[in-house]
Amino acid sequence: MSTLARKPPGLDDPSGRRGAQGDTGMGKRGIGKGWRWLAVVLLAPWVCLAQPVAPLSIDATESHVPLGAHTRYLHDGGGIASVEQARRALAEGRFVPLPNGDASFGFQTGAFWFHARVVNHNPDEQRWLLVQQYALSDRIDIYLRYPDGREVHHAGGDTFPFEQRSIRYRHPNFWVDLPAGTPVDLLVRVQSQSSMQVPLFLYTPAAFAELSRDGQLSIGLYYGILLALFFYNLVLWLVLRDGSYFWYLFHISAFGLVLFTLNGLGFEYLWPHSTWLADKGVPLSVCLAQIGMQQFARTFLNLRKRWRTGDRISRAIIAFFVVLGIAATQLPYHIATPLAAAAVFPSIAWIVAVTLVVVRSGYTPAKVFLLAWGMFLLGTAVYVALAFGLLPKTFLTEYGVQIGSALEMLLLSVALGYRYAALRNENERIVRSAKNELEQKVELRTAELRQTMAQLESAHQRLHEFSRHDGLTDLYNRTHFREAFEHLLSQARNSRRPISLLMIDLDHFKRINDAYGHLVGDDCLRLTSNTMAETLQPYDALLARFGGEEFIAALPGMGLEQASAVAEELRQALRAQPCRSGELEISVSASIGVHCVDLEARNSLESALQVADQALYAAKAEGRDCVRTL
Repeated sequence: MSTLARKPPGLDDPSGRRGAQGDTGMGKRGIGKGWRWLAVVLLAPWVCLAQPVAPLSIDATESHVPLGAHTRYLHDGGGIASVEQARRALAEGRFVPLPNGDASFGFQTGAFWFHARVVNHNPDEQRWLLVQQYALSDRIDIYLRYPDGREVHHAGGDTFPFEQRSIRYRHPNFWVDLPAGTPVDLLVRVQSQSSMQVPLFLYTPAAFAELSRDGQLSIGLYYGILLALFFYNLVLWLVLRDGSYFWYLFHISAFGLVLFTLNGLGFEYLWPHSTWLADKGVPLSVCLAQIGMQQFARTFLNLRKRWRTGDRISRAIIAFFVVLGIAATQLPYHIATPLAAAAVFPSIAWIVAVTLVVVRSGYTPAKVFLLAWGMFLLGTAVYVALAFGLLPKTFLTEYGVQIGSALEMLLLSVALGYRYAALRNENERIVRSAKNELEQKVELRTAELRQTMAQLESAHQRLHEFSRHDGLTDLYNRTHFREAFEHLLSQARNSRRPISLLMIDLDHFKRINDAYGHLVGDDCLRLTSNTMAETLQPYDALLARFGGEEFIAALPGMGLEQASAVAEELRQALRAQPCRSGELEISVSASIGVHCVDLEARNSLESALQVADQALYAAKAEGRDCVRTL
């Protein structure tokens, strides 16, 4: 059902006229008079036949409940009606049921009011979380009225700092009390320059915890795919210096930012205190993503060589998005965002068009490139149609852009591989055809290829070495420690010499982070790790960061007594060497657990780690800043 056909009679403002900005439309100037009369004609029988919405009854077995089927709504075109006026309109029967329970209306002016009556029959769950599962609404007001006359008001949305939310979650949420067996009138007002999507759900705390866990896992998998593709192609770009790889990286980063913003994660993690960025993030990220897409298509398809006219048009589109991105910092959201969203369609359609031209010229990698953009176009079309209220909110429509873009990114990575293979095959063909006459050039090209392979091998070695070390302290990481310790353990068994473990934990390190910030805490971790490395170096110790502020060291050839003495020396060294960060000087102490490994035991490493950890906890229990054994 279109946005126009779904629209109910609006709420008149006190002056007796409609909102000054009209009732609907992308430009927010309203629809023409003819369209208004058509809407009235179409809606009149629908409104008259609307059946009353039954109250929402929550039984004892339910842990999450959608409100759509039990919700009535009203459009306040002027956005100026008070809660008393809305309740008066509700009493007069001017609220109508949601069409098919779907609260997606596209870009609208003014405010929308939603009403539901909720009766909770679960005496064990009287505190529920109301979640609006759309991240970009500007302001949401929740009004609760109880039978005893008590009223409660909550407010939230993008115009409020993120920390004011009931739970730190990407979707706006509010704690509501629903006493058992008591009917509660829930009135929700939403006003936003973004797409008007108001899917409301009630969750118990346990159900919401499960929802957020599953949602974060899905999002984490998506961004994990993007990160894996990013770093893989980053290595290839650093080695090959091919511009296509760079613009592919730009495209991944910019589009990842788009989804980060649309999902509400940008407001949650990147700019929780900036309502300005929460407002401007969508059009700015969309413009950046389109610039990256167009530039990547230009370089991958080599339009400057294959179709110069198409290359000029692509550069003009890039210039348009540059100008739109700059203008978006000044334009209102309700103008910049629909304009940027609408411009996505012709932008992607143009990429598909130029790819078809290049495919017809016989460039094989362009076929995979075309398939990739087809997936992306489909996913983006579904999402934009949802934003404009043309499709209902389902799993496929809500996450269509993620699904389409993930397939697109994977296929583009494959296309880059095909392109590289095609370039390599072309080079080999040239070498074969010129072998008799250009032997010297063949040798030069072979040398260049060998150099490239050497660079790839060197990059692989650097990546392998990087994977062994902790990025902050430059010590070995936990994974490498396990591998290296197995080798030391095998040597100890063969030589019948002892080997001991030190489990080291910096005392009260959380207080340093809380008092001085994580940057100072990072400085302390680096300085203490240097002190530990210098102290243990004469003993040929294997030292690694075990996690957080925990470290582990293996001392080959040392029994329990010798290892305890070394641990005491290390404890005193840490105590005597305060951490300096800027003008700060912070004392750091450590608790150390010591254990001599039983060489005859099965699974010696795991059992040794467990005993050393128990010794460490004994040191903590006995006052910290000490060495203990078991």
